[in-house]
Amino acid sequence: MLRILPRIGNSLRNSSRSRALSTTPAADGTYTVTLFPGDGIGPEISESVKTIFAAAEVPVKWETHIIDVQAVKPGDDLVSKDALDSVRRNGFGLKGPMATPIGKGHRSLNLTLRKELGLYANVRPCVSMPGVDTLYKDVDVVTVRENTEGEYSGLEHIVYPGVVESLKVITRDASIRVCEYAFQYAKNNNRKKVTAVHKASVMKMSDGLFLECAQEVAERHKDEDIEFQTLLIDNAASFLVSNPSLIDVMVMPNLYGDIISDLCAGLIGGLGLTPSGNMGEGCMLAEAVHGTAPDIVGQNRANPTALLMSALMMLRHMDLHDKAQLIEKSVHKVLRDGKVRTGDIGGSSTCTEYTDAIMREMDALRE
Repeated sequence: MLRILPRIGNSLRNSSRSRALSTTPAADGTYTVTLFPGDGIGPEISESVKTIFAAAEVPVKWETHIIDVQAVKPGDDLVSKDALDSVRRNGFGLKGPMATPIGKGHRSLNLTLRKELGLYANVRPCVSMPGVDTLYKDVDVVTVRENTEGEYSGLEHIVYPGVVESLKVITRDASIRVCEYAFQYAKNNNRKKVTAVHKASVMKMSDGLFLECAQEVAERHKDEDIEFQTLLIDNAASFLVSNPSLIDVMVMPNLYGDIISDLCAGLIGGLGLTPSGNMGEGCMLAEAVHGTAPDIVGQNRANPTALLMSALMMLRHMDLHDKAQLIEKSVHKVLRDGKVRTGDIGGSSTCTEYTDAIMREMDALRE
């Protein structure tokens, strides 16, 4: 079971904006979840998730916020204070795919949400899906990606015309925090090994600091029967494409995590099947990490699996394991049968037909 860690480090303990993520529902037994439907196919797959949750009688109320980047002037905030406060207040959010206009002065929407909400760890379990034919079988790896700094700190400047310098930021607090999360995740989910991925052979100070922090955290967890290893980023990529069973839980800085998590998604059939959860000390934001697919918008052809599986990560944080298990088993049954599939995984069914098939399986399991 996923758990948010206690705060680590003096600067983090002193942060007035940090709090433990509560799994306590409201007095009526329901949770309120902030929903960002997103762009492109986002509203379609969000509606699918809402429909399936309603059919499964998941005790969730939705608080919807629309982020319209086209209506925001360059330089202005992409995400309103009301939307951010909604996630902080509710503790849980679900986000469809979002597009940031290129070349219009806006910072990435995803980066904005991660920074503003303090979502320090991105967690992506990549597990082979039944009935989905890929080159790899029985894949079961998890990437834990530091989410707040690294090359994505946004610190770039022109040194001289034709020469741009981009600064990579690695801090001890952030590195310790994400490595602690990885070990806690491994412990809570009966995982046997944590691998720290780095390039300290070249970036001796930045990645060297991350590696040092990972080794320090591993030492603190040495009595928990969790193996620890370190791998250079290039070796990790090679291991994953040659024999992914050699890897269990990986923890790594931001850019490496961005790349490696997409590589892992490719092992199981693509981003359309891969869940993702951004973990903070006061909130969790589950998300679909695939694109907005503008070419199929409004055609009822989108695959809601990734967003749905991300939402199930959220349900497990709420301790709603029975609901998550019911929906997950139903998804697996539909994919295993292979009769109802969207186009991206070899079928011709609509999003609505796929959603209906999952709900039929839920009904059958409850009989």
